[in-house]
Amino acid sequence: MKILFHLGHPAHFHLFKNTFTRLKEEGVNPIILIKKKDILEELLEKSGFEYLNILPNGRRNGKIGVMFGLLKQDIKLWRITRKHRPKLLVGSSLAITHVGKLLNIPSIHFGEDDAELVPQYVKVAFPFATHLVAPDVCSVGKYQAKKVAYSSYQKLAYLHPGNFTPSREIAGKYVSVDEKYFILRTVKLNAYHDDNKKGLNSYVIQKLIDMLSPYGKVYITSEIPLKPELERYRIKINPIDIHHVMAFASVYIGDSQSMAVESGVLGVPFIRFNDFIGRISVLNEIENHYKLGFGIKSDDPEKLFATTKQLIEMENCREEFQARKEIMLSEKIDLTKLITAILLNYPQTIESLKKDPKYQFRFK
Repeated sequence: MKILFHLGHPAHFHLFKNTFTRLKEEGVNPIILIKKKDILEELLEKSGFEYLNILPNGRRNGKIGVMFGLLKQDIKLWRITRKHRPKLLVGSSLAITHVGKLLNIPSIHFGEDDAELVPQYVKVAFPFATHLVAPDVCSVGKYQAKKVAYSSYQKLAYLHPGNFTPSREIAGKYVSVDEKYFILRTVKLNAYHDDNKKGLNSYVIQKLIDMLSPYGKVYITSEIPLKPELERYRIKINPIDIHHVMAFASVYIGDSQSMAVESGVLGVPFIRFNDFIGRISVLNEIENHYKLGFGIKSDDPEKLFATTKQLIEMENCREEFQARKEIMLSEKIDLTKLITAILLNYPQTIESLKKDPKYQFRFK
C-alpha cells in the first residue's frame, strides 16, 4: 500500500513524523513530498526519512507569487501522484485536495485552524477534500459533513507522553536544567492570515528581560533580527532538540501560536502576546478550560507584565501547571495512534468515528 504525504510547514513534519515510523513498522513506506519552508527540509534531513522537495525555491511573496507557487505545486504533485497511484493523499495542504479530486484518490486533510480564521484557504481547499480531520473544538465552517473530529491537539501527535519523553541530557546541551530559565519567542507574523497582526517588540522584550533576569536565565529564540543589545540573549538550538529545552523552562512568553500550544501540552506556563487572542478554538480551550496559559493582546503590555510577575512569583508554579497538564492529558488521546489507524484501516476507522465519536478513546 502506498500513502503520499505533502508537507508545507515544519509543523507538518512534527505532526506526521511518528506516523511515518509506525507506517514503516507496518511495511508501508510513505512517499513524502515537501516544499521549501523555513527549517522543514533541515528537519527531514536530520530525521533520516526519504523525501522529495517539489518546490525547492519556495514561492514569491504577494498574491501573484502565492498563486503561481500553488499552481506549480499542484502540477508537480499531480505528476508524481499519477506515477505512483497511492491509495491516499495526506497532509495539511490544499494541493492534496486538488490532485485527489482530479485523480479520484481520497484526500485526508489535517487542520487545526478555525475556518473563520483562514477563509480564503477554506474556499480553495475544503470543497475538494474527502475528509477534514480536526480537533473537536475546531470549526470547519459549512463543511461539517466532511469533518472527522477527535479530542486532542496536533501537538499531541508528537508531545504526548506516549511519543515524547523530555531529556535532561539533551536539554543540558544548551541550558542548565538545574537552574530556572525563561524562553522568549518572536516570529515573523507574515503569513497571509497575519495581516496587521502584532506581537512582541524590542521595548516589550527588554522590559521582560529586566523582569525575568533576577529569577533566572533568559533565552530568546527568534525568526527576526534583534537589536544589538538583545542579540546576546539569542540561543541557537538544533530544531530536533527544541522541545526538550522547552520542557524544562519555567515560563514561555512569545507571539507564536504553535509554541504556546507546545508549552501548554508540556505543562510549561505560557503567555501568548499577539492579536489572535480569542479567535483560535484550540488555544481558547487550553487557556480558558485547562488554565495552562494566558492570551494577551498586543495593545495591553501592562497586562503582560503583570501576568509575568504573577507567574514568576507563584509558589510551586511548575508543580501546579504539571498537574493541570495531567488533567488535560486524561481527556485527550494520543493523536499519532489515531492517525496511524485512520491510514492503515481506511475507511473503516473513519466510518467508526463518524458513527461513534467515543470510538476515538480507543487510541488513548
